[in-house]
Amino acid sequence: MTIKQLRAFIAVADLRNFAAAAQQLHLSQPALSLTIKSLEQHAGGRLLARTTRSFALTPEGEAFYPVARRLVEDWQSAVDELQQQFALRSGTLTIAAMPSFAGNLMPQALADYSRRYPSIRITLQDIIAEEVIKAVSSGRVELGITFLPEARDSLSELYIEPLFNDRFIALLPANHPLSEQKQIRAAQLGEDNHIALQSPSLVSQLIAQQLGAVELPFNPSYQSHQLTTIGGMVANGLGVSIVPSFAATQMQQLGCVCLPLVEPAISCTVGVLYRRHSALSSAAGAMLETLCDTFKNRSSGAQWVPAAATNNPTNPQKPRHPGAPLVQSAAEQFRLF
Repeated sequence: MTIKQLRAFIAVADLRNFAAAAQQLHLSQPALSLTIKSLEQHAGGRLLARTTRSFALTPEGEAFYPVARRLVEDWQSAVDELQQQFALRSGTLTIAAMPSFAGNLMPQALADYSRRYPSIRITLQDIIAEEVIKAVSSGRVELGITFLPEARDSLSELYIEPLFNDRFIALLPANHPLSEQKQIRAAQLGEDNHIALQSPSLVSQLIAQQLGAVELPFNPSYQSHQLTTIGGMVANGLGVSIVPSFAATQMQQLGCVCLPLVEPAISCTVGVLYRRHSALSSAAGAMLETLCDTFKNRSSGAQWVPAAATNNPTNPQKPRHPGAPLVQSAAEQFRLF
């Protein structure tokens, strides 16, 4: 049973005239008759009672008529909705991002996306970096933005789209003896309590590895899952911390001093993850493209610490955005599906 057959039956039933129904459907009368006959064969009995001068619906045809109309209307609604989704005029999208990115950089991408596709409804799950990988792998979200681990065995079933490389910064209280420096060496923080993201944390693991490589200890006195909590603790003099530089403005607003970290300079790549064996929806493909357009113009190893505001946490300024591209985009992959 086909939509064409159902439409033919409805037209004949509505117009009670084969010639008028054929004209409405842009069919010849013989073609219309064959379509109705095929429908009746499929149904297993007659739906129209024909005479030499007129015809009427059989009792079975009368019972089937509202069902046929509902089927055609439902089918047309489904097609219309599908076309709307492909045209990005409707639809939903669920993505995940680590909280530091979700709160500091993701709003910029969401604003760009919403200007282009205002009818797409978006759910953003701000979860820790490790959970972003799990959410994408399990299919709970289509896209995930997180720091990319150096060991990528766990990402073998995922596509990886690098966005930019972030150099980490040191957070100090405003009254710290070293807060007026232009930059700070990791060894200079050795006498302070260290405040870190709570394990398991890709960021904490990376910091521990990089400091260990130059024989510096990493034994946090305080740990938290949220960067805002860490910033508040630093601002209140509980210790110092090392965090992604894209959180600089937020940390300054909390009252911290942000200094470039050297010896060692710690950096990590932020990227988008999506499943290798699942086609992206049109909405997700457009978001991937937006993320690349928005963030791939940042320079490799860039540190977005506003120089004029570094030592003045009471007067934060918007971070500067360097303009050189980091890597060539591989975002075209989603089009291969």
